[in-house]
Amino acid sequence: PYSDWAKRARIMQVYCYHKDQSYENVVSSANRFIEFHPYDKDVPYAYYLIGLSYYDQVLAVGRDQKLTQEALKVFKLITEEYSDSVYALNSKTRYNFLRDHLASKEMEVGRYYLKRSHYTPAINRFRGVIEEFSTTSQVPEALHRLVEAYLSLGLVNEAQTAGAILGYNYRSTDWYERTF
Repeated sequence: PYSDWAKRARIMQVYCYHKDQSYENVVSSANRFIEFHPYDKDVPYAYYLIGLSYYDQVLAVGRDQKLTQEALKVFKLITEEYSDSVYALNSKTRYNFLRDHLASKEMEVGRYYLKRSHYTPAINRFRGVIEEFSTTSQVPEALHRLVEAYLSLGLVNEAQTAGAILGYNYRSTDWYERTF
């Protein structure tokens, strides 16, 4: 059971489950491989297949984001713990995409609140995007929506601050044009 052939068969089983889109089996089989062979050269690959299994199941932005969170954890682990592996760069790309995905979800909820004139929860969502997802493509729109929400509440100074940040950091975007 601990021969090189058995080890190879176990990691190939993980791959076959992934090809078959049997995602629950991928996760359990890959975790079993990692448990039995924690220092093997294929451990990053096993983690990568786990991450891909979660990634492939990520649904539309409007759905529950639990799988997105799980994929983020795995891809972050790969980029931090196995940064020299061949899977690190692809994991980082997917990690950044998933962060943008989560920011999109927050923006969707914030726009929902804004449309219904629930300004405080909308502001909280938009500020959350700016603070937690500052490197995503959603930040310019979040700043624009903050200006809208603050002006709707009559908070001119806060709106000017958000507008100034938008103008300073994102002058070349359509959101800047719309705001000013």
